[in-house]
Amino acid sequence: MSNYIRFDWAMKRLLRDKANFAVLEGLMTTLMKKKIIIKRLLESESNQESEYDKYNRVDLLAEDETGELLLFEIQNNNEYAYFQRMLFGTSKLVTEYINRGEGYEKIRKIYSINIVYFALGSGTDFVYHGKTEFRGIHNNELLQLSPFQKQTFKADEVSQLYPEYYILKVNDFDRWSKVPLEQWIYFLNTGEIPEDATAPGLSEAREKLQLDKLSPDELKAYYRHLDNVVILRDNIHTERAEGRAEGRAEGRAEGRAEGLEEGLAKGKAEGIEEGKKEMALRMKAEGIPVEIIARCSGLSAEEIEAL
Repeated sequence: MSNYIRFDWAMKRLLRDKANFAVLEGLMTTLMKKKIIIKRLLESESNQESEYDKYNRVDLLAEDETGELLLFEIQNNNEYAYFQRMLFGTSKLVTEYINRGEGYEKIRKIYSINIVYFALGSGTDFVYHGKTEFRGIHNNELLQLSPFQKQTFKADEVSQLYPEYYILKVNDFDRWSKVPLEQWIYFLNTGEIPEDATAPGLSEAREKLQLDKLSPDELKAYYRHLDNVVILRDNIHTERAEGRAEGRAEGRAEGRAEGLEEGLAKGKAEGIEEGKKEMALRMKAEGIPVEIIARCSGLSAEEIEAL
């Protein structure tokens, strides 16, 4: 086991302390390739932790010295509509942080930083950056700000006025590197910080996020959190594996009588359904709320209660 605290737990408890801002600042500086200084943390409807999300997601909202908003989210559990969720989070912030009667020029710049521990979409990279641009449909010309707009908004490009998104798909990245951003991805996935780490913020993480600095009560709570994260991940993997295995077995047996293709399809469907129920039962036994079980298994609350 790693000697350092998982980053999602650190964001819940430790990194909200101003004395520990340097860790988050290091990650942002490395990711965005410009110096980021966090001025304060803010509360938002979008980043309030709910009872049902305490195991599989973490939100944190920060403001930097320039007044720009940095929305961090860590997601441990697969969510097929996560792209829309990112959009919802930034849209809420746009409306929350402008006062009634203020002009649109007061809308705040938002960066949405998403650390996901599951396979989001289809792509082979592990860091993605998204921003809004407008191009001519006839000549592909990039629409630019006027000189007056540049001076007024203190921006060079239209995209600087819109939210920007970063997605860090860290789950499968386990190779150490001399590249600062890759060092951060390695730490986010493995929880390890090798001695030759040079990325901004990692030296602070090595100092601030050591397990042996937790109190006995904090350590117990931390291990409970780890158990719940592992349960969420293992249940998904188990459900998929059991579904495939049972589907193949039943498919082969029924295929002799009904035809191989039909039997395989039926066996796979029944195997997946049984796998979902097994997963739901294990999660119920761990005391995980029905809402989270339903989200993970695809079963309805009524089906879960009947198990």
